Order: sequence, then structure tokens, then C-alpha cells
Amino acid sequence: MASGLSRFVELGRKIVCVGRNYSEHAAELGNKVPTEPVIFLKPTTSYLKEGNAITFPHGSDNLHHEVELGVVIGKPGFQIRESTAMEHIGGYTLALDMTARDIQDKMKKKGLPWTLAKGFDSSCPIGSFIPPDKIPDPHDIEIWLKVNDAMKQQGNTKNMIFKVPFLISFISQFMTLETGDLILTGTPSGVGPVSPGDVITCGLTGLATMTFTVNK
Repeated sequence: MASGLSRFVELGRKIVCVGRNYSEHAAELGNKVPTEPVIFLKPTTSYLKEGNAITFPHGSDNLHHEVELGVVIGKPGFQIRESTAMEHIGGYTLALDMTARDIQDKMKKKGLPWTLAKGFDSSCPIGSFIPPDKIPDPHDIEIWLKVNDAMKQQGNTKNMIFKVPFLISFISQFMTLETGDLILTGTPSGVGPVSPGDVITCGLTGLATMTFTVNK
């Protein structure tokens, strides 16, 4: 199954994202720390593989980086119990949740969904598939991001507000998680803008790195 899941970009039918899952990140954007997960979706057309450029979406001049641990679903399920949730993990990946902050802020002020700010083409750059045996504990991984070699984000997944088994269980109370689906588990503090020509490098220490350029 793991070998087949290396094609999760083609197999998966949805990208389920968790917002504000690190308290310091919630605070830096002026948001309250959530009491239950904040969930939104990206379409699979937002996937971007290395070798391709991140592109600003239409109407945006304020594009932000957010580095995240991605969880690839290996076994489908609905209303999964938290106690068995880890059995549904097929692997992991490194991902970016690129966010058009100006569009998001405008939508938030109007009480409207964030879809256009989060789901545009190239908004979900991803790295290679990481087999589950390479990450025995997803809650103790250093995660970091640099822009033009300057460190911008550096955190650890142990600081997630909601842990991976809880997220899988919570999401699956509402929607079936299918083989190849991706869950983005949130970003640590330090998010900020990128400009055309910038180079983003990010990683899960000892596990994965990836690099993308930014175009207008």
C-alpha cells in the first residue's frame, strides 16, 4: 500500500486543512486559540510538485508561506475512533499552505469563506511521500522554513493544539476520509509574505526538504 500511496497526489480526492493548530500562530494573526479544530478544504488542483513555481493568485499582492506536516490517509474510514486513528495513516509528506492573506482578510471581514485565498492553483506545494515507518511519532518533528536562506518559521509538531489521532477522528465525524487524501496539520508561528523571485526552502529535520521559487 505504501508504494501505491507515493502517488497520493493522483489518488487523493481532497486536501483537508487545519487552521490555527499552533497557539503562537493563532496569536500572531490576532485569532483566539480554537477550542475545536478549524477545518477548510483545498481542491486537488492546488497541488504543486517541486520543479514548478508558486504563483500569486488573481487579485493578490500579499502571499504568505505556511509550512506544515501532511498526513496521507492509507485506509478509508468514516467516524473513526481516536484510539484507532493511527491505523488509517498511510504515510506523511512535507507541505506548504500558501495563503493570499489580503484576499483572506477581505473574506474574513465579510464573514465569507476563505476558499479563494487558500485553494488557488499552486497553493499546496508538496514534497515526496514519507513512509510511516520513517515517522514513528508525528508529534516530535522539527519543522522549518527559510525565505532566501533567512529562517522564518521554526517549530516542533509537539506544539500542535490538536494531535494527529484527534484530527483524523474529528474530521471523519463529518466526511469520509479516503485513500490518498491529505490532511494538513497546521503551521507554527513566523508566517509572512513572499515576493516574486523569492526562493522558499523548508523541511522536516532529518526527513525531508523541498525548494520552490515564487512567480507573480
